[in-house]
Amino acid sequence: MDARDGIDTLRVDLGLRGYDILIGEDLVATAGNHIRALAAQTRIAVVTDENVAQHWLPTLENGLTQAGIAHDSIVLPAGEHTKDLAHLEDLTNRLLDARIERATTLIALGGGVVGDITGFAAAILLRGLDFIHIPTTLLAQVDSSVGGKTGVNTRHGKNLLGAFHQPRLVLADVGTLETLDRRHFLAGYAETVKYALLGDPQFFSWLETKGADLCAGEREARRHAVLTSCSAKAAIVAEDERELGRRQLLNLGHTFGHALEAQTGFTDAVLHGEAVAIGMVLAFDLSVRLGLCPPDDAERARRHLAERGLPVTLNDLAGPEWTGDALFTQMLHDKKASGGQPTFVLVRGIGQAFTTSEVEAETVRTLLDDALKG
Repeated sequence: MDARDGIDTLRVDLGLRGYDILIGEDLVATAGNHIRALAAQTRIAVVTDENVAQHWLPTLENGLTQAGIAHDSIVLPAGEHTKDLAHLEDLTNRLLDARIERATTLIALGGGVVGDITGFAAAILLRGLDFIHIPTTLLAQVDSSVGGKTGVNTRHGKNLLGAFHQPRLVLADVGTLETLDRRHFLAGYAETVKYALLGDPQFFSWLETKGADLCAGEREARRHAVLTSCSAKAAIVAEDERELGRRQLLNLGHTFGHALEAQTGFTDAVLHGEAVAIGMVLAFDLSVRLGLCPPDDAERARRHLAERGLPVTLNDLAGPEWTGDALFTQMLHDKKASGGQPTFVLVRGIGQAFTTSEVEAETVRTLLDDALKG
């Protein structure tokens, strides 16, 4: 880790595919300078969405122009429904219409949806283009912009089409978080809490103390949370780039969460971070039922998420057709399933996560049925 000129720099150490994460203020405005420092960029194509474009696209374009970098911009519809094959086809065709070349670099300016679909387009266009993340949501800054996971959803489930394709650079401008509405900010906060619950009890204690200030807008608290989360993920990705071992711990809450997103049709009925918050509570509850985790730790995790305003029960989402069996069936489509069984990240306590696919299906169905009953 390095800090200079008010910017914290983390290195994702992947040899020739390694890259820096820069965390600080005004990084959108100065992006052109940081990009120019990488190499002589002949051309840039910026991909963003309608919401982010209103706030940050002119600032980025102005900075690129000042740095002497030629650029085009493509604006996608906002929302999880954009992350599908139809929009991927539209995006790739629009980029090809613009006559991109292998020297063209894509910039993903936005949240997780923009980052995932742009990264996937970069992975497959002309057999691979460079791309840069400029994440503008808390969820993207602490999680999805780091690690090289790209992809889109299908009717079978979340992120089932994709590729590992590492960015060249990540610019996490904490000032962009000021333009987030509270619901989307809290969705990112859930992913921040995830890092604490899976492997850093001291960070969780810090969040219990400073989480309210962080959510209220305290810049230094936000910067510390982004830096701590990115440090954790960078270390894990450097050890396990392709999710064959330790990186699976980053899916705490996601086996349940992805099932909830699929059950609601990948709509705004539940945001990804909201689904993960409920999923983490369910993972702790399942761990308690299996005699693995102290009940007090599960209650502590639930209480903190609820106090910050995140959903923690299935009753906040459930429709009349929801059953434990229906949700479990959704889990079987999860890309991490093994041997026909879902893979779960469970816990022995706060900061003590581990993976297993040896949980009886009936135990999970009963847990879900009980959770639906409230």
